[in-house]
Amino acid sequence: MTPELARIRQRTLDLYDSVTLLMLFGIAVLIVYAIELGPLTSPGAQESFGLALSLMFLMGAVLFHVVDRTYRVWPLGRRVTPPAPGAVTDISIARVLRIVVVLAAGAAIAYLIIVGLLL
Repeated sequence: MTPELARIRQRTLDLYDSVTLLMLFGIAVLIVYAIELGPLTSPGAQESFGLALSLMFLMGAVLFHVVDRTYRVWPLGRRVTPPAPGAVTDISIARVLRIVVVLAAGAAIAYLIIVGLLL
């Protein structure tokens, strides 16, 4: 490996590391902020909590993207490609339908429990 290639590879990895650390620090700050808000019944607390939560999800998505990009296209090196999707068969359709039924049943049960707790 040439020194120039090694330098570029190290610079790219340093960039990935810095983005990851900044995102983790931002998520930690938002968690502390959300905890320090106090009761969500005070004026503006619900909106502030929602904004903090949405920023945490956004930062988590950026982290996921950076990690995914790191593993799919290693800086100037090997590439990892996902396998080609398989053919659609009756078994795969049945599996998807089973999963949909289980998720719908779980959502219905959760809805009934939450409505029962609120009333």
